[in-house]
Amino acid sequence: MASKKVQLAQNPGHKERLGFRLDEQTKDLIERAAHLESRKLTDFCIAALTDAARRTIVEHETFMLSDLDRKVFFDTLMSPPQANERLVRALAEHKRRIIS
Repeated sequence: MASKKVQLAQNPGHKERLGFRLDEQTKDLIERAAHLESRKLTDFCIAALTDAARRTIVEHETFMLSDLDRKVFFDTLMSPPQANERLVRALAEHKRRIIS
C-alpha cells in the first residue's frame, strides 16, 4: 500500500477509480444534496466520503479518557502495582511462546 501512495505522489495526474451501485432513491438523495451545495455529484461524493473516512479513522485511533480515567491511568504509571502471581505466570508463558 505504501508503494501505491508513493506512485500516486510521483504521478499527481493519476486518478484511482471507486465504483459502486446504489438504489435510485439513494442516488436521488445524493444528487439533491450536491445540487443544494452547487457542487458536481462527483465532487460532493468525494468530499462526503473523505470526511466520513477521516471521522471513522479518528474514532478508531483516538482513545478518549474521562478525568477519572486519566487520573487513574497516570497514578498507575507513577506508582505501578506489584505484579501478582497470575501476571508473572502470564508473562513467563508469553516469553515461552513468543520469544522461543
